[in-house]
Amino acid sequence: MINFEDVKKAYKRVKKVAHNTPLAYAPMLSQKYGYEIYLKKDNLQVTGSFKLRGAFNKIATLIEEGKKGGVVAASAGNHAQGVAFSAHYFNIKATIFMPESTPLNKVQGVKSYGARVVLKGANYDEAYNHAIEYAKEHNLEFVHPFADDDVIAGQGTIYLEIFKEIDDLDAIVVPVGGGGLISGIGVAAKVLNPHIKVIGVAASGAPAMAKSFKAKKALSTKSVKTIADGIAVKNASPMTLEYILQYIDDILLVNDDEIASAILFLLEKQKLLVEGAGAVGIAALMHKKLDFLPKNAKICILLSGGNIDVTMLSLIIERGLVKTYRKMKLVVTLIDKPGALEGFASLMRKANANIVQIGYDRTSTDLEFGDALVSVALETKGKEHQEEIRKLLQEHGYKFKEEH
Repeated sequence: MINFEDVKKAYKRVKKVAHNTPLAYAPMLSQKYGYEIYLKKDNLQVTGSFKLRGAFNKIATLIEEGKKGGVVAASAGNHAQGVAFSAHYFNIKATIFMPESTPLNKVQGVKSYGARVVLKGANYDEAYNHAIEYAKEHNLEFVHPFADDDVIAGQGTIYLEIFKEIDDLDAIVVPVGGGGLISGIGVAAKVLNPHIKVIGVAASGAPAMAKSFKAKKALSTKSVKTIADGIAVKNASPMTLEYILQYIDDILLVNDDEIASAILFLLEKQKLLVEGAGAVGIAALMHKKLDFLPKNAKICILLSGGNIDVTMLSLIIERGLVKTYRKMKLVVTLIDKPGALEGFASLMRKANANIVQIGYDRTSTDLEFGDALVSVALETKGKEHQEEIRKLLQEHGYKFKEEH
């Protein structure tokens, strides 16, 4: 296992390329939840994620050892970009195995750093197996995304940056997937600030490490399903679990709805674009999972990455607008005759509800002859406004149902 000196050595290497990302007080979150909250914004890191730190330290160490033949990695996202960037920096070849379903923008992001991308396998586990075989066959170094001492030491450099600015934190809240990030932070934090609570947050759809922490042995899950793809790890690593059992105080779980609300909050209120994995700490705060900490505790929440898929982001925004009563989706039954749609639109104008989307269906088998279904999306101004719209529709005899 690595020690604090290994993290300090890693920092000397990593600081050549990694930004010392902002650590900022968050007044809105602090006032609302009763803590002194600081956000470490590694979503603003080079390549958009903390993963650069571990990948760079590992490859820098290989170069120091004279191993310049090239590296292999398996990743669907952030680790791939970290490895590709680091290999390009040292002018060595990188081959990255990614699942066949990887979005084009992520593939292009890795290729932009000069790496060779091989699309193999239906999921990460299959891509990983192909990568391991390829590395052995070609006698190349495999850079693991988390179960590697040099990678863990590199991730721990985040806490050195935090400690330089705030040396008396009561707690740090860290995303957990494979466990490399929280392992490195735990090693550094417990030496520099022994009383600090190091708290992990995992997705409930990928709970392998959280369950392993409770059981004190490495466990696997049959499958993973979460919008936090950066921490969607199926099998807990015995290596990182050893660090976690020694240095970590607890691992909490948040679900996809909680993660989505945190992403939307950070985007709208903090003007920060954060991916699902990076937002789990905020999700834990917003949904009262940190209530065991004393009020006014000084807490740092790590925003670990910002590489969110645009399609996923649009879906989160859309659902968030509906859940916060700023959008209303209705299916209204009209008599299929001239002027019926105009009459409905006039009523919505009276209600001061803006129609932003509309569809007209007269062929549904659910309809009686002479009727039509109108599906509409309305911009609304909150819960009370939506109640007014329902009341108005009922008063005018409209049959309708709501979609969520």
